[in-house]
Amino acid sequence: MLSRVSLAIAFVLAFGASPAIPETSTGVIAVTLDQAKIARLPAGATSLIIGNPMIADVTMLKNNNSMVITGKGFGQTNLIAIDAAGSILEEKQVRVLPAKTVLVLQNGSSRISYACNPECMPTVQLGDDDKPFTEAGGQISTRNGYAAGGAGSPAK
Repeated sequence: MLSRVSLAIAFVLAFGASPAIPETSTGVIAVTLDQAKIARLPAGATSLIIGNPMIADVTMLKNNNSMVITGKGFGQTNLIAIDAAGSILEEKQVRVLPAKTVLVLQNGSSRISYACNPECMPTVQLGDDDKPFTEAGGQISTRNGYAAGGAGSPAK
């Protein structure tokens, strides 16, 4: 009998795993969840406003005429650049998309995610069931603590 992962991989190979293609419109900036993207600021921009900071975060880079946009949650929000006088210079949409290497197993209302590149390993994604999310998230946090030599790392 095939395991869940084997069935899911067979499904992905048969039907594809790519998410919907993002808009190529100049009014939309597509960012992958948990990743950052550098984009150009309009000339004269002194402040940036993000509509929903739970979806994306934005930071201006000093002396570079650029900004860093980080995907924090799935969805779409707006980004407004203003000048020193408070005039709107530009408004764009920021769309946060899932990673292309994530395999999601949906069994009724149960959902578990795996990062596949090329082998599949458990990962945490927004929308996963609480138990696998908490277990994988705890393991990731513990591993990161070990790597940093901080709290939770074994005694030396």
